[in-house]
Amino acid sequence: MRMGYDQDLSFNYFGPTKIVFGVGSARDVEMEMASLGGTKAVVVTDKGIIKAGLVDPVVKTLGSKCAGVFSDIPQDTGVEVVNAAAEFARKGGADIVISVGGGSVIDTAKGMCILITEGGTLRDYNGVQLLSRPQIPHIVIPTTAGTGSEVTNAAVIMDKEMGQKRLLVENNNIPRLAILDPKMTEKLPPLLTASTGMDAMTHAVEAIHSIPREPITDALALHAIRLLYRYLPVCVQDGSNLHARGQVQIAATIAGWAFGNAMVGIVHAMAHSIGAVAHVPHGIANGILLAECMEFNLEDSADGYAMVAEAIGMREKGMDDMDAAKAAIRGIREFTRKIAHPQKLSEFSVKLADIEKAADMSLSDGSIVNNPRLVMDASEVLGIFQKTF
Repeated sequence: MRMGYDQDLSFNYFGPTKIVFGVGSARDVEMEMASLGGTKAVVVTDKGIIKAGLVDPVVKTLGSKCAGVFSDIPQDTGVEVVNAAAEFARKGGADIVISVGGGSVIDTAKGMCILITEGGTLRDYNGVQLLSRPQIPHIVIPTTAGTGSEVTNAAVIMDKEMGQKRLLVENNNIPRLAILDPKMTEKLPPLLTASTGMDAMTHAVEAIHSIPREPITDALALHAIRLLYRYLPVCVQDGSNLHARGQVQIAATIAGWAFGNAMVGIVHAMAHSIGAVAHVPHGIANGILLAECMEFNLEDSADGYAMVAEAIGMREKGMDDMDAAKAAIRGIREFTRKIAHPQKLSEFSVKLADIEKAADMSLSDGSIVNNPRLVMDASEVLGIFQKTF
């Protein structure tokens, strides 16, 4: 059983994004854009966000400094989408990118920043830490509270030609600024509130059990778990509670800082894969898989999960770490039911052939290398998929 940190612990913590938080803070976007030297912004969003009325106030605030709005972004963005969006921005003369949306929109904007700065197409940048200079400034205004993408160096982009998702990891492409405005998540429906919240919860729990975990990321992850456990059910039940919405936004962001440094593991490897194969939304896949993956990692992560139990009030007096860790897993299962989160992959038309293909694919996902328990064979992953099917 792995306990605590190695005696020769050393680490780097990196979190350069400026945060602007508050109800109505999205109206500060023009001022914040100017502080980054931007003169012409392309706004990146999707059609659902436009329909919800969340983009118009941003465009109005920017006025003549808006170079245009690119909104042709699907649920899972792709290489060709990013290429088209970057070309749109170039034609508009944009020198700053503003993303208004959830994970797919933010990841599209991250890909755009690389292409606007460096040129070429996204397939030219298949790798990790390839960039030698900071990219064009990127301001994120999240409309969900879950991905943490507003403060991370990663983007996940579907490559239909390859048949799987590309993971771009670039410290030189972290957004410069994030505006967390609870009003921007107020209209998020209950299921999307729950699933994006479970995305954040998964980020925090995986940061706690990852191989590169360290004291700063543990602290961030644990507080994110506390906030989510307390406030996410409130948001699901009453989306108009802006205080709760704000606390969940903060939780998602600090969970982003946690996993952006400590990384994630098998849950994300499996979620990426089942998303690519069967188009299960990422947050929902994470929420369904999390507890079973914790069971899989239990022997190697009892100390971390014991801290999770403390954060959610499940550690009773006299419990050792293993008993507390098991209580944490029970607590996460109960939590997903409390927020009416889906429980099985079959609820999303996933077939047995899909989970077999996704199990094989998971072994080549970059996230799995940071998992505390070494995964040797696709059959181990398939076993987890079968339990959640």
